[in-house]
Amino acid sequence: MGDRTQSRPVSPDSPPPPPAGGRAANDRLMRLATYASVSVAGTLIVVKFAAWVLTDSVSLLSTLIDSLLDAAASLVNLFAVRHALAPPDREHRFGHGKAEPLAALGQSTFIAGSALFLVIEAGQRLYEPQPVQRGEVGIGVMVFAIVVTFALTRFQAHVVRRTGSVAIRADSLHYVGDLLVNAAVIVALVLSAQLGWIYADPLFGIAIAAYILRTAWIIARGAMDMLMDRELPDAERERIKQIVLAHREVTALHDLRTRVSGPRIFIQVHIEMDGDMSLYRAHEIADTVEAALRAAYPDAEVIIHQDPAGLEQVPAQFA
Repeated sequence: MGDRTQSRPVSPDSPPPPPAGGRAANDRLMRLATYASVSVAGTLIVVKFAAWVLTDSVSLLSTLIDSLLDAAASLVNLFAVRHALAPPDREHRFGHGKAEPLAALGQSTFIAGSALFLVIEAGQRLYEPQPVQRGEVGIGVMVFAIVVTFALTRFQAHVVRRTGSVAIRADSLHYVGDLLVNAAVIVALVLSAQLGWIYADPLFGIAIAAYILRTAWIIARGAMDMLMDRELPDAERERIKQIVLAHREVTALHDLRTRVSGPRIFIQVHIEMDGDMSLYRAHEIADTVEAALRAAYPDAEVIIHQDPAGLEQVPAQFA
């Protein structure tokens, strides 16, 4: 069996302190984040549509399209997070956490589609360039969009730190990209409307589309990692090993397996102890180790198998 660890950590017996907040508070934060993103997207759609009508800017159109898709993706997120937070039931004993990466995967599709549409629109404007009208209106709208979007991303970053939600993280990545997009649009509008560089608008539109495609790939890759049950990062796995081995009567561990499903972490591990101890004592030790892991990873699903120390060295016919 692989992933055998025998060296003891230097840390004391007590596990690292648990993160602040509880499951109910984190669930509430995730719901608030979905409501906030839908509200921001709706507001920006209204103001960007008005600005695009007044300016006829393809860069501004690109951000309007992005906000329309933001709204669609955020609505998907809202329902997906609500479903993911539902407790396990008879048909879904491991919960509904994978609704989150499914929503994130859908978001990446929306985002990639918007980028391709933008490339087509910018290509047409390169072929038939047109001057931007009333650029100051577009600049004002972009400044407003940056302020509102920045506030949203700060809140989302707080929620991701507290909950680890992949759906909120995907939404946040998209809005962080929007901040750069909005700044690029301001530059394009200044170059086009103030300096008369008519090709700046469609060229910036194409550059924005490339960035949006990159964002879509990052979101899709993270969602696929969760859907395919990818292991936790090495640093987190090492932390889990240290917590397990911090118990004085655990001599080694092996077959550590981890995965994430929405807001929940699943941890499975074999621990090795003195083969002469009673089953009752082995059960007590496993319960203590499980409690330490739950303290470090609240609401984690922990499965611990107890083995006599050195069992792996025994030939199969004597095991």
